[in-house]
Amino acid sequence: MSIEKKLSQSILQVLSDLYGQSVDEKSIQLQATRKEFDGDLTLVVFPFLKISKKTPELTAEEIGSKLKKIQPIVENYNVIKGFLNLTIAKKHWVSMLNDMAKDEKYGFIQVGENSPLYMVEYSSPNTNKPLHLGHVRNNLLGYSLCKILEANGYRVVKTNIVNDRGIHICKSMLAWQKFGNGETPESSGKKGDHLVGDYYVKFDLEYKAQVKELMSQGKSEEEAKKEAPLMVEAQAMLKKWEDGDPGVRELWNKMNNWVYAGFDETYQKMGVGFDKIYYESQTYLDGKEKVNEGLSKGLFYRREDGSVWADLSADGLDEKLLLRADGTSVYMTQDIGTATQRFNVFSIDKMIYVVGNEQNYHFQVLSILLDRLGFSWGKDLVHFSYGMVELPEGKMKSREGTVVDADDLMEEMVTTAKEVSMELGKLEGRPQEEIDEIARICGMGALKYFILKVDPRKNMLFNPKESIDFNGNTGPFIQYTHARICSVLRKAKESGFEIPSSLDVNLEVSEVEANLIQALANFPVVIRQAGAEYSPALIANYVYDLVKSYNSFYHDFSILKEENESVRAFRLVLSQTIAKVIKLGMSLLGIDVPERM
Repeated sequence: MSIEKKLSQSILQVLSDLYGQSVDEKSIQLQATRKEFDGDLTLVVFPFLKISKKTPELTAEEIGSKLKKIQPIVENYNVIKGFLNLTIAKKHWVSMLNDMAKDEKYGFIQVGENSPLYMVEYSSPNTNKPLHLGHVRNNLLGYSLCKILEANGYRVVKTNIVNDRGIHICKSMLAWQKFGNGETPESSGKKGDHLVGDYYVKFDLEYKAQVKELMSQGKSEEEAKKEAPLMVEAQAMLKKWEDGDPGVRELWNKMNNWVYAGFDETYQKMGVGFDKIYYESQTYLDGKEKVNEGLSKGLFYRREDGSVWADLSADGLDEKLLLRADGTSVYMTQDIGTATQRFNVFSIDKMIYVVGNEQNYHFQVLSILLDRLGFSWGKDLVHFSYGMVELPEGKMKSREGTVVDADDLMEEMVTTAKEVSMELGKLEGRPQEEIDEIARICGMGALKYFILKVDPRKNMLFNPKESIDFNGNTGPFIQYTHARICSVLRKAKESGFEIPSSLDVNLEVSEVEANLIQALANFPVVIRQAGAEYSPALIANYVYDLVKSYNSFYHDFSILKEENESVRAFRLVLSQTIAKVIKLGMSLLGIDVPERM
């Protein structure tokens, strides 16, 4: 049984004894104690104030005093406001290491058939351009969040909504029709999403030239933008699409299929995937139907021009357009339609949207509208709002073609990883196939870790050169440490040293070694915290701290040359368990760790 589980059970007993009430085990929040305070694990006592009817400090003091008496692993405690910091007795660390070493999925909660169902939407690309650096952060955060939720015992459905209709799609279609000369991915050798994206940029260039020409003829900028022939044609094409025009639909299908093939290739390289993909073209009609249903029930209202709106003033917001005057839908309509389809198929307990923070208002409104329309989970939907990715040169702009393409970025990362590894002599004498695979693992690990180690709610500056470093808080540093431990374990086997299935619990260990076991004991706690806060960064930085501590231990303590057989066996089991936790932790980030580097 894990230390977290032992403490949780004892805390439940303490609360029952002290206050005569039972509480849900989920209300027990254990965290790793902050470095500036004494202790190993911290219990948050605020959830228990209702039953204690006392101050946070007094409640924590009572729980700590009682817990120390009934649970021998608690050596001491201290109280900081509403936080109870617990110190674990060192004599229990080896026993705990035995338990951790035997558990192959240490820290993970098994998912059951009746576990709560979480649906996570991420990626959400448009079919008028390839995936870029912003999408990379979105996909990596979404995929990692799914892995973390699964490790917390939830059933998870990974979903994607593809924005495959609208004026932006028609811009690419029209530009290809006018300027493409029948170019295809096969004839050009380009990935389909790149090809279509080129024509989106082409449209913008030609459109700006037309706007400039009209302004030179005396038109205002607003008039010129509306009257530019390309925009007028694009709007007409969108209307034809909505009316089901066969020619427009055929072109739309052809170009979208080019893009889907390109997306699939990019997702595969990135190592992400989905259980269910939705398409806006197949959900917006359900959204319109749901809006009209709400209109008939008096939930929404129609203006004189025929447009349909929601009045959100009672919720402290303004009015929100749901259907345009010509009956065409907006993004909000599509999201309502997608929610309808999802709710009809899945018994969702929690819906999480992984979307950038520029859409905070959109999801605030969506939550209110879904709740108003009767979706039980609407009010509690989670907008996992993350910050933007910026470059040293500034922001990216798709229309102007100044984005960092996801495919180019991944290729550059793998190439750089190979060059750096070769320079450091880490791949010397290896077969080419092995060199390529290690470079791929290292390059993608560097990219993923650099992005995921940052608090997702913050904007971040991406610098590829900083991410590939075999020292410091980087993916390659962690991967190299894992490979180093694997090398130690291989050499132990070659030397005939047995790694025992169980250690002598009375073995005296140093403070450094006890601290390493304590760090391992924190792993399940960090997984729970990362799940509760939707933060892969907590996992990333936990693994980095563990690796940093192990490297200090490796530098100062002998393992294979240790003459005391019991101590050597202990250090091998400790190393093996740390390697396992590194691998498990990195897997929650979607990162592979090689056994050789």
